[in-house]
Amino acid sequence: MRAVTLNEVPAEPALAEVDTPRPAEGELLVKVAASSVNGFDLSVLGGFLQGMMEHRFPLVVGMDFAGTVEALGEGVDGYAVGDKVFGVALKPHLGNGAMAEYVTTPAAFGVAPVPGGLSMEDAGALGLAGTAALNSLDAAAVGEGDTVLVSGATGGVGALAVQLAAARGAKVIATARPGAEADFVTGLTDADISTVDFTGDLAARVRALAPGGVDVVLHLAGDGVELAGLLKPGGRIPSTLGLTQDAVDGIDVTVHPVMAAPDPKTLSALAAEAASNTVRVPVTATYPLDQVGEAFAAFRAGTLGKIAVSVA
Repeated sequence: MRAVTLNEVPAEPALAEVDTPRPAEGELLVKVAASSVNGFDLSVLGGFLQGMMEHRFPLVVGMDFAGTVEALGEGVDGYAVGDKVFGVALKPHLGNGAMAEYVTTPAAFGVAPVPGGLSMEDAGALGLAGTAALNSLDAAAVGEGDTVLVSGATGGVGALAVQLAAARGAKVIATARPGAEADFVTGLTDADISTVDFTGDLAARVRALAPGGVDVVLHLAGDGVELAGLLKPGGRIPSTLGLTQDAVDGIDVTVHPVMAAPDPKTLSALAAEAASNTVRVPVTATYPLDQVGEAFAAFRAGTLGKIAVSVA
């Protein structure tokens, strides 16, 4: 099969022919239609996960996938050949990624059905970013009436978090430069989204909108300690970037470290939100598999929202 691979790290990805994987016990073999680029992929390319996870070369990169079940491993229940599924390729090692014509995935975790009304392209860009966004909101118990600052609102996780928070009835303040970035964020939803330019005096701009501080900060970008200072006493700051409670010692806030956990319940909830148009998967560019180098270059350059990779 064709796959986007690395023969060492750090390195740039290249399209190559590798053996098609076979589903082990409890796994699905999925014929991939779509994938997408995530920050995790850049960490793999950069060699930043050496020593943290086993690397098996040639290493197929990519976390997100959407496609059709091609075969079932022994003992799999609940899925049949031909089912449309999406999710996140998760294994204890790196090497069996999703930017390929086929991927194997555990049937019990990291995968869920694609409902009617959700395209393969959107499903292939939803799994990891959507899970990180939803897990962050759940960790901080974001609800109606909360004022939420989304730091990193123009990326895939942030763009989904803005919409999910607004759908819960929260007042959303999003970081974005004036112009195209602000227009992108405010165009994500019909809700009234306020934007603040993070390149200047962010604290003053946030305080102008929330004089008493915000209830929640989603720490997806920026200095977590500085952002924690924008919270009202007792505020919550879920962080996908490793912020710890010790780092904000002396500030009356609670840090919630977040690591995306794409269990079937979470993925199905995200798919239902997207299929019903409660949230829009913010795909702003799509590249074919043989142009994946350009896709990664665009991601590094700061393309807004999600960058999809078309496999089929």
